[in-house]
Amino acid sequence: MALVNGGKLLTRALGQQGANIVFFIEGGPFLQTQRYLATEGIRLLDVRHEQAAAMMAHAHARVTGGKPGVCMAAAGPGVTNLVTGVANAFSDCAPVVVIGGSTSTTEAEMGAFQELDQLAMMRPITKWAVRVPVPQRVPEYVEMAFRFATSGRPGPVYLDFPSDVLSREIEEEKVKFPEHYPAPARPLGDPDLVAKAIDLLSTAQRPVLITGSGIIWSGASDQLGEFVDVTGIPFFTTPQGRGVIPEDHPLCFPGARGFALRNADVVLVVGTRLNFVFSFGRFPRFDPAVKVIQVDIEAEYIGHNRPVDVGIAGDARVVLGQMTQEARKKLRGWAKSPWVTKLNEVEAEHMAKTKPLLESDQVPIHPARLCKEVRDFIGRDAILAVDGNEILTWARQIINTYVPGHRLNCGTFGCLGVAVPFGIGGKLAKPDAPAFALSGDGSFGLNGMEMDTAIRHRIPLVVVISNNGSWASINPEEKPPVPGKYLGHQRYDLMVSDFGGYGEKVERPEDIRPALERAVASGVPACVNVITDPYIKAQQSGLLHYSA
Repeated sequence: MALVNGGKLLTRALGQQGANIVFFIEGGPFLQTQRYLATEGIRLLDVRHEQAAAMMAHAHARVTGGKPGVCMAAAGPGVTNLVTGVANAFSDCAPVVVIGGSTSTTEAEMGAFQELDQLAMMRPITKWAVRVPVPQRVPEYVEMAFRFATSGRPGPVYLDFPSDVLSREIEEEKVKFPEHYPAPARPLGDPDLVAKAIDLLSTAQRPVLITGSGIIWSGASDQLGEFVDVTGIPFFTTPQGRGVIPEDHPLCFPGARGFALRNADVVLVVGTRLNFVFSFGRFPRFDPAVKVIQVDIEAEYIGHNRPVDVGIAGDARVVLGQMTQEARKKLRGWAKSPWVTKLNEVEAEHMAKTKPLLESDQVPIHPARLCKEVRDFIGRDAILAVDGNEILTWARQIINTYVPGHRLNCGTFGCLGVAVPFGIGGKLAKPDAPAFALSGDGSFGLNGMEMDTAIRHRIPLVVVISNNGSWASINPEEKPPVPGKYLGHQRYDLMVSDFGGYGEKVERPEDIRPALERAVASGVPACVNVITDPYIKAQQSGLLHYSA
């Protein structure tokens, strides 16, 4: 009678649930399990810090449109190192299956090596956290993990594997493997509420549509585009929800964002939370008299932070389809309305103010010029991870996104250090798409060693650093200087080239594009280290139209 241990069962269960890559650092109690994974056709991507493993899994999930990313860490410090990346995925509602090792159940509460209550640590930052109790239930728990990660509002889940559960052998015939986790349910919106929502929209003179990551997780880009085209409603997305409609669409007005939200009389919110990104849906970001329609997969989030006039619990894809069908019967559309004309005017004014900065020849380089050069080079289908403070703000204003899931940034958790891990995870999710990371120098330092990961695994990511020599911008009137703020203009490009990648330092704006061309042509992971003006603060430019 054949025997099988928990580690072998974990390997088979991951394969059955569709996992094709695991981000990890080798270590106990998974040493044997990782050997199984390597021989079962699941790619192992070893990183330099477990935090980055969680971030890569997060980016992989986002770029694939919701296929759960998988990361794995050894017991104790390995699991604690995952926490920041897992918390960021939780804030971002990203489906990540997190697998952590732990000490043997036979040594519980004895002060065993690396013993820690990892479940207590993970429960506040996951949708579901559980210890797998016995080997024969490993496939069952893995299937549940994938199902929990993708159902309803997505998010990370945590499976804790004691060493004895992984090593214990049982009779293989006693193990039941569940089927592949089912496709998430797509609940319809209440038809009466859908009709009520369209009736309210029909009264609007200045409507606005706001969407977020829920469109990506639901795979609702086509339905969203159809709704916008049928209604002519101007739309705006959260920073993480960009690209669900190409941002050169005639009803996309990123430069008029603040004006539009302040002056809207009806706001339709689909697949995003009214959190700090939108000032919690309150004045002064919105008119106190504005009417709000909210669509969310989870009913308990409807009306959170402010009352709504119509709340529809349902899946974004199907509810948008319902609303489009109803709109065809009742709405005249706003595409040629005075409201859209005004937004075009505000957008044009914004672009006129921005243009001199985009064309600036100043040295040190203006960050707006850097963003313009990156924008004009990377192409429409590029995956772009943006990380930092000042450069993140400038990039939001200047660089558009055209493909769902191809824009990655710090998110609502404000998690710095994501650029390189997100770039790697995104590139592995779509190997044929070009991948770039645009990072501040401080943020790059947090996970810059992952360039070694990219080089070892031959992942051609190009990282562009806005190197202003400090954390955020410098106020020349700071007296005394802020402790810990100044980093100096370090040669990150030399670090990358010493690892075996391509590195180049750039000090003049006309040299940015040629450096990018050489970086891509090198065919290896690359770092373009651009020296930018440390005294430019984006928030003082008067051009900021994206909240964090």
